[in-house]
Amino acid sequence: MSEPRLDFKSGYQTVLRAVLSAKETVFSDAIRLSPLPEGTIIHVLAAQGAADMESHLRALNKGDVRAVSPGQWFIVRDEVMPHTEMAAFFTQLKPQATAVDQSHGRVRMRIEGRMVERALAKGTAVDLSIKAFAVGQSAMTLIGHITAHLTRVEEHAFEIIVLRGFAESLWDDLVRISLEFG
Repeated sequence: MSEPRLDFKSGYQTVLRAVLSAKETVFSDAIRLSPLPEGTIIHVLAAQGAADMESHLRALNKGDVRAVSPGQWFIVRDEVMPHTEMAAFFTQLKPQATAVDQSHGRVRMRIEGRMVERALAKGTAVDLSIKAFAVGQSAMTLIGHITAHLTRVEEHAFEIIVLRGFAESLWDDLVRISLEFG
């Protein structure tokens, strides 16, 4: 698969590459760490007083909805959203919300397995027990020294969204904290 190229008038060509493309899935019988496709991540910010925006986002069905903070969500999907579809989606949100494409600024990864809560507990203060952090729940947190968005996607599986510039460092940290369970 060839990487997309952007041509600018200066003649300089930027090559976009997936940050974790050189990383292979790390797994044992207790932990599995996998890069997720760099598809689409859209940050949605509700206007003050917007009613039930989360239900509206789910009804539009443009991707999985992840709560970020009050009045803010990430819309994530594995596939790249074409520009025309994204523009139409942004128009559908107005005037109740504004959206920003974060697809090139953030990276997703998945960590799962029977010991995933214990591994992540080494890096975050969030109570990851299933009773306190149910499937579908999200939190902005620190994992070590890196700010990350954490979502429980299955009973023993989490999606992590991190700023692109920190993705490799967080990946390496997650590999290290998982070694005990290998």
